[in-house]
Amino acid sequence: MSEPLPQPEKSATPLGTGLPSPWAALAIAILLAAYPLVMNALGQTFYIGLGSRVLILALAASALNLALGYGGMVSLGHAAFLGAGAYTAAILAGLGMNQAWVVLPSAFAAAAVLAGLTGAISLRTRGVYFIMITLAFAQLFYYLAVSLPSLGGDDGLPLTERSKLPGLRLENDLSFYYFVLGTAALVFFLLYRLVSSRFGRALVATRENERRMAAIGYPVFRIKLLAYTLSGGIAGLAGGLLANLSMGVTPHTLTWHQSGILLVMTILGGSGYFWGGLTGAAIFLVLEETISAYTEHWNLALGLLLLFIVLAAPNGVMSFTGFRRGEKA
Repeated sequence: MSEPLPQPEKSATPLGTGLPSPWAALAIAILLAAYPLVMNALGQTFYIGLGSRVLILALAASALNLALGYGGMVSLGHAAFLGAGAYTAAILAGLGMNQAWVVLPSAFAAAAVLAGLTGAISLRTRGVYFIMITLAFAQLFYYLAVSLPSLGGDDGLPLTERSKLPGLRLENDLSFYYFVLGTAALVFFLLYRLVSSRFGRALVATRENERRMAAIGYPVFRIKLLAYTLSGGIAGLAGGLLANLSMGVTPHTLTWHQSGILLVMTILGGSGYFWGGLTGAAIFLVLEETISAYTEHWNLALGLLLLFIVLAAPNGVMSFTGFRRGEKA
């Protein structure tokens, strides 16, 4: 019989979820629901699409946060899962199967299977070797996508129309935004339940002291593999939504650069904070959009700004909210 979860030393990162209060979550939901209506009233419909992109990449960054922030698994290969979900959506659309209730679960399942298979190999390594092998897998799938004519090669695969949902016209940007928001809300709720559960605490405890967890009888490899598989599946779901937003997918989605962006978003928002992925994605994409409107050298300006933020908040922007990584509301 397993012993109770070990408690960390006072100096160690405390266990827990860093969840905000229900009132804070409600306020975030109201703001996100009102945002497209305000943009639509102002005639700035472009920013509705930007809002959808923020939510989609927030899902992908939150998926990485599950593996990195809660499990301590620094992955540079999550672009492979994002791309797997996107290609799955595009392939199914090409076969005439464009029902959202088929496409998105399929994108999740394809990416989860890929994450499970690669994770079973990658998790047998540690530290920098784990980082490198996840990067190698991502690059392998990138070159596979580029070289296969059936996947469109360098041009990728287009979508002639967005996935369909009975009673909702997803070709409309406003409707699509609310569909993405509803999907994201469901995923965040399930993530909340996951990280608040015994499994979530076991995952964080494994991050803190893997040897001790193994010594008291916890199957640490299976815990990490399950977390990594779920993380990949959620990234794949985000990929399916991203393909619908962009009306297609290209091999660029699979590059290490995309994995790096997700990693930056997670660290920027706060690795190990529940809302770290959402916060990091919003800050990164809004800064990117704002700065690029004023200068063609926006990458340099964005890099300097992000460097300043990281130096000012080494534990991420969420560390300013008063919640440490292990505190519960």
